[in-house]
Amino acid sequence: MKVTLLVVGKTNDAHFIAGIDEYTKRIRHYLPFDIEVIPELKNTKSLSEEQQKEKEADLLLKSFQPGDHIVLLDEHGKEFRSLEFASWMEKKMAMGLKRLVFIVGGPYGFSQRIYQSAHEKISLSRMTFSHQMIRLIFTEQIYRAMTIINHEPYHHE
Repeated sequence: MKVTLLVVGKTNDAHFIAGIDEYTKRIRHYLPFDIEVIPELKNTKSLSEEQQKEKEADLLLKSFQPGDHIVLLDEHGKEFRSLEFASWMEKKMAMGLKRLVFIVGGPYGFSQRIYQSAHEKISLSRMTFSHQMIRLIFTEQIYRAMTIINHEPYHHE
């Protein structure tokens, strides 16, 4: 199973980039993983929030492949403890999915079309984080899940 993190807009902060790159490299020790970046919309001042979400949806939908299992990182999704997330990941790996796609939306969230295309929603916290920070936190959690699944000492509980 390949895991893809699909994000809207680039990460600009060098500290976040370094951390994301480090966890991406670590994750790839366990399974194929990549981050796909959908370019940020330009000239959005004349667009409403809903129009921006719809334009982002057009770009996101083009990135989907047949058979993808789509999981939105969304504030209204299911929350997991790290051990629970690792168990969830292990079940997805056992299902024989071709590609598991996690999506971080743009600044206003997702359009209704993206919610309808998704199979599941996961929340990383009830708190709000920047989109750049979410990428770092989530890549670390995928790495943590892989170490838990493989009974390695990274996670302490």
